[in-house]
Amino acid sequence: MGGTPGQAWSWVQGAWVEGNPPIVGPLSHALWLASAVFDGARAFQGVAPDLDLHCARSIRSAIAMGLAPMVTAGEIEELCWDGIRRFPKDAELYIRPMFYADEGFVSPDPASTRFVLSVYEDPLPKPTGFAACISTRRRPLPSMAPTEAKAACLYPNAGLALVEARKRGFQSAIMLDAIGNVAEFATANLFIAKDGVARTPVPNGCFLNGITRQRVIGLLRADGVTVEECTLTPDDVLSADEVFSTGNHSKCVPVTKVEHREFAPGPVFARARALYWEYAFR
Repeated sequence: MGGTPGQAWSWVQGAWVEGNPPIVGPLSHALWLASAVFDGARAFQGVAPDLDLHCARSIRSAIAMGLAPMVTAGEIEELCWDGIRRFPKDAELYIRPMFYADEGFVSPDPASTRFVLSVYEDPLPKPTGFAACISTRRRPLPSMAPTEAKAACLYPNAGLALVEARKRGFQSAIMLDAIGNVAEFATANLFIAKDGVARTPVPNGCFLNGITRQRVIGLLRADGVTVEECTLTPDDVLSADEVFSTGNHSKCVPVTKVEHREFAPGPVFARARALYWEYAFR
């Protein structure tokens, strides 16, 4: 779910640089001790849904990690649009603001905070769906990791879940929380539908309450679909009528298989995707 970036531009120290410029060295705190946070937004066909919310979350993530952002969310958004305009209007782009510390010992030195923005070609995945297994990897409790931030240090665990899933012949993994309830997919939020009702795990601090997740919940409810944020077990997923994911990278895509159970894209998923696309192009 995601591949090698195409053409890329990055805002580094006040200027746009093409490609993948080196920005850290072996003594940089971010490389050594993982003090990096990021956010991800999308631009396609001249629109960038919820870009302002993604920029604002990048600031919150930086503060949660003990960094000191030197730009505002509004300034980041302006830079994002400047980067977007470097590409053809029909380009499908990933937009990634990042903050990281250059100095510090174990804890980052806030005064050494750096900001980088990358905008690069990354086609939106087709809504053909994916298969997922139940992972043995668990999401950490808020007392165990900086789960309130979109922090790079959280992703190796998701990466291990994906390695495990691919070894079993699946494309993604469903990760549970510390007590065995469903949290989310390795890289996206999870929804099920049963008897026309959409259900999604209630945010409990172990995973991000995704921006696309929140948008889809609001759109479905406004359209008259009942959406419940509740505790879900693996059995709830396996007995559902539909399973689908929401996230910035793929937006809204169906799940075609969970463990041994096969699924077909259903009406709740179809409505969620259609509503999101209608929203994006308003």
